Amino acid sequence: MSAQPGTAPVQPVPTAQPLAPHARHAASDPRDVLARPLAATSLLDAVRDLHRDVERTGFPLEIDGIASARASRARLVDQLGEHLVPRLTELSAPAVVVISGSTGAGKSTLVNSLVGSEVSTAGVLRPTTRRPVLVHNPLDEELLSHHPVLESVTVVADEQVPRGIALLDAPDLDSVLESNRESAHRLLEAADLWLFVTTAARYGDALPWRVLQGAVDRGASIAMVLNRVPSASLPTVRGDLLDRLRGHGLQGSPLFVVPDLGPHEGLLPAAVVAPIRRWLAMLAGPDRARTVIGRTLRGSLAALRPWVDELAEAVQAQADAAGTIASVLDAAIEAPTAQASASIRGGAVADGAVRARWSELAADSGPLGRVVRPSGRIRGSSREGRARVAAIEPLVEDLTRSAAATLTAAGAHTEGVLRAALTGPDAPVGGASVDAAWESSTLRTGRRSAAEQAARAWTAQGPRVVRAALTVGPAQTSPDGIARPRRDVAREARRRAKAANALGDEGLAAVALAAASGVREARDLLVDLIDAAGERAADELRDDLVARVAGQVAVERAAVGEVLSDPDLAEDASSRLRLRLAVLKGLT
Repeated sequence: MSAQPGTAPVQPVPTAQPLAPHARHAASDPRDVLARPLAATSLLDAVRDLHRDVERTGFPLEIDGIASARASRARLVDQLGEHLVPRLTELSAPAVVVISGSTGAGKSTLVNSLVGSEVSTAGVLRPTTRRPVLVHNPLDEELLSHHPVLESVTVVADEQVPRGIALLDAPDLDSVLESNRESAHRLLEAADLWLFVTTAARYGDALPWRVLQGAVDRGASIAMVLNRVPSASLPTVRGDLLDRLRGHGLQGSPLFVVPDLGPHEGLLPAAVVAPIRRWLAMLAGPDRARTVIGRTLRGSLAALRPWVDELAEAVQAQADAAGTIASVLDAAIEAPTAQASASIRGGAVADGAVRARWSELAADSGPLGRVVRPSGRIRGSSREGRARVAAIEPLVEDLTRSAAATLTAAGAHTEGVLRAALTGPDAPVGGASVDAAWESSTLRTGRRSAAEQAARAWTAQGPRVVRAALTVGPAQTSPDGIARPRRDVAREARRRAKAANALGDEGLAAVALAAASGVREARDLLVDLIDAAGERAADELRDDLVARVAGQVAVERAAVGEVLSDPDLAEDASSRLRLRLAVLKGLT
């Protein structure tokens, strides 16, 4: 930073500057907060609760405005965690004065000159300030010991710093290093007072004014140093800068002018920085420091309200988008469910290996080919029935595998339909985010496992369904309601008993499962064996499989639903933030 002795006009901060209209509220007067420990404690608890909930808030869905919402959340977290919580935790801690500005503005040289020794590295290489430096009076060490900003700065104790303030040399706002820029903006959130350094050549840059406008919106206390001002252009530059300050609502902010000395190394002459040192010494006084701290604290608390409202609106937008996505997905599975059910009823499970196995078993020389004589009588002893059960066993395995394959295919088809609903031309806003978060590998492994379990559970139902069908006595009337002759009813009962003896429950169950799968010949045989009970058993097993395939479709819907079960997407997700804001409003 180069300068030469000269006039340094100063506009001192009034003892109690009026607040902007949006920041006025009797209960939020910092003098009240500072004077009433109980109120401050309650306010601290409310701010801590808000900080915790804001930190936990996420935005899983990529929807309109998401980048702005995430940036607002990050700034709100910094403001709460770096300034409000530590300030309310230790109201008597020194006022943190952050010296900020653009590259080459001379911040580090100014800090060194104010302290009277080199405590912060300054040079011609950019970026110069890589790690921020905080300088404080040694007697203030304990009061600053728990401030979170200490984790990311180099701390220097120096007796030349007046008690009651701490100077923080921040990185360049426009540093070529992103980490420096992020650090600079985060440290600004920790400030009780901004001392903004610019130059005669760069005071009109857009970036500083955007940052300053943000500080005004936050209600921060601000002072400005105009560095390296040539004597000839001093009146013009100073006048123009004052106009800009007024245009941004900063007309009451102190302005210090440091003239240009040309090439310069080391500390600035004491006379050049004397006005700033006197102002800082005055600022460090107990009453004045409390006023500055209170003004910034009050402004920060007032600024929280629209920020939290905005954040809550963004969270609600996420929840609304999630609700729309859920509705789209619910509608999307209707077609796969109907298609899968129709496939089962159309005999898809019977295709391939099941029909081939049935043809082998039902051939004249097969175990099922000799069960019913040409005359219609059932033949076979219990011993022969046990042999038939063993011979039919591979059919049950074929049915299990085919059912599992059909269920798996239904699941895969449903996944494709759901993904198309999430990413296709008519996809709802945020659908692509859900699709990206949906774990395909886990889904497919779970699908196969669920399908196999469902298929085995289905075939295991066969004996139970057959026994239940047989326990229903023979119909006493015909379908048209006419009473059946007793001998016909008795004959049917004997036939059931004979069929059970010839095939056993397991054998009859295998035939019923084949009938339910779509093997028409199996259904005919089952009716020949046990009459109407066979129809009941086959229909019940078919309906059971239809229900299971619908369940498989539901498994796919539930898998994607896990993404939507994120607490940040719940219908009442924003209510938590609104509740915290209501509590804060009640205390301020």
